[in-house]
Amino acid sequence: MCTAVWFVDQDGHFYMGRNLDWGCGYGQKVIVTPRNWSWSSRHVGDQCTHSAIIGMAVQVNGLPMYFECANEGGLMVEGLSFAAGFAHYQKPQNGKTNVASFELPLWLTTNFTSVDEVEKAAQDLVITDDQSDPQFAPTPLHWIVADQTRAIVLEQDENGLHVFHDGFGILTNQPGFDFHRQNMRNYIAVRSAWPGDRMMGTEKLTPLGVGPSVVGLPGDTSSISRFVRVAYLNASYPSQKGEKDNITRLFRTLGSVSMVKGMTQMADGNYEYTLYTAGWSSATHTYYYSTYDDPAIRAVAMTEQRVNANSPVTID
Repeated sequence: MCTAVWFVDQDGHFYMGRNLDWGCGYGQKVIVTPRNWSWSSRHVGDQCTHSAIIGMAVQVNGLPMYFECANEGGLMVEGLSFAAGFAHYQKPQNGKTNVASFELPLWLTTNFTSVDEVEKAAQDLVITDDQSDPQFAPTPLHWIVADQTRAIVLEQDENGLHVFHDGFGILTNQPGFDFHRQNMRNYIAVRSAWPGDRMMGTEKLTPLGVGPSVVGLPGDTSSISRFVRVAYLNASYPSQKGEKDNITRLFRTLGSVSMVKGMTQMADGNYEYTLYTAGWSSATHTYYYSTYDDPAIRAVAMTEQRVNANSPVTID
């Protein structure tokens, strides 16, 4: 399970991040894929990065498989679990742009720098069921894609690929995005404002303290509840100015839905927890992250040495 958040600051810069929640890690590292780096897509063929790309990934046969990544042009892609039979990858189709699911973040950030471009390309896109390695089945995912203007969600189910405008700037997990969008109507009365006094009959009721306005806001770790809670907070958080305060906003917002060991058990008996929280600033092209064992926020810059390297650079 995972949670993603996107917002734009007072100066038009966007900040975007995610929690990656699971029962174990995969040896993931921050990887910078340099400019003008050539790689081969399973079906599309030869590719070349037009701008540098940074994000959290694992490398399989020399290819960075990004959980989330952003490019210098201002596009970010994050993949989140879309399991329980919701994601449906397909066989390659003639006349279509066929991209394997494990390649999708790298392919999008290699070729595009805006959501408009991605949405246009999605008209002919098929996400295929190829395996990155014979040992591993494709991971069922859906994706949130954003730039400084807007965010969209890409979901491929048994009826094909769907593109949703994401006005909340939020994505969690299954059910599909349209369910989450409709479910938010149940919380239309939730407010952050002080509720004030109220007369009920001849009795005057006064608030016990701050918080009564958000009574009913769900607090469990399900994807449905996390979507509601973080959408409310993302919309209510006071607008901030500057890198430090906006990164604080991003990490505090994601912290409100982070998972702690012992809270939610998985089918295999392990406890799901937030392996890492990561974020991106389009203002400074800086990638930030913290881990479960060390909540200190680290910053990784796209330095000239990294973006002009000959091959992907792994940050220890």
